[in-house]
Amino acid sequence: MAESGFRWGLDHGCQTMGQFRDSVGFRAQEMELNMKTMKKLIVTMCMTALLPLAFAQSAPPPRVNPAEAKNHLGETAVVCGKVVDTKTSRYGIAGRGKPVTFDLDQPEPNPVFYFVTFGAQPGGPEEALAAYKDKRVCVTGKIRTQAGVPFIMADDRSLIKLQAENK
Repeated sequence: MAESGFRWGLDHGCQTMGQFRDSVGFRAQEMELNMKTMKKLIVTMCMTALLPLAFAQSAPPPRVNPAEAKNHLGETAVVCGKVVDTKTSRYGIAGRGKPVTFDLDQPEPNPVFYFVTFGAQPGGPEEALAAYKDKRVCVTGKIRTQAGVPFIMADDRSLIKLQAENK
């Protein structure tokens, strides 16, 4: 193998086997240097591409009171208020149970905001009613409207947090 390589070296300007070894060694070092440079370049490009993701911090959703919710339709927000009225649907939804509606700050016939959730399975709607009725809560979600009244559909009960009474 070295013999055939040496012939190549003679054909390309190498006078002796030593010059051939030096030129092959130089080329190997040059190739290794190029590979190291390429690796550094690839790592730098990856880090540059991922850097915005690392520093991107989503701002927490705005906190609004129930009367202001109508000004935030389509936005994700935290709405806090006191549950003053509840309604349980006559009919359930397969796999979820009966929906329970909770009016915040102002009851029917003129509610300013409500949220809908479902009772946990064995307790059903009674469990949801016991958890939130007459209590201060904060519910997080996308504000929608139905018949001109803003609401949040809180499918996941972790979106509803009990609040201390003095807030």
